[in-house]
Amino acid sequence: MIIAEITVIPIGTKTPGVSKYVAKAVDALKKIGLQPELTAMGTIFKAEDISVILKAFESVHESVFEQGAERVVTTLKIDERRDKEGSIKQKMRSAVFAQ
Repeated sequence: MIIAEITVIPIGTKTPGVSKYVAKAVDALKKIGLQPELTAMGTIFKAEDISVILKAFESVHESVFEQGAERVVTTLKIDERRDKEGSIKQKMRSAVFAQ
């Protein structure tokens, strides 16, 4: 299982708000069959294969350009664990119990 977090920042837009860009980026993730979870600083999703993660990255990045952004900064974090199954919820529980 691969857990990824993606953050996209449109630059060169007419308004300072980014919510419409984020909404389209989330739609792009859903169109390729992912179940994105929004957070205050990015969007988390999971996939079985790295090629899906990379396709998601490209889809999100391009979705912002398609909306008229002149420049886009997109970051991607990947957590791939091959020794056992995991999930986003399990990862969150582990972090809480570690405190």
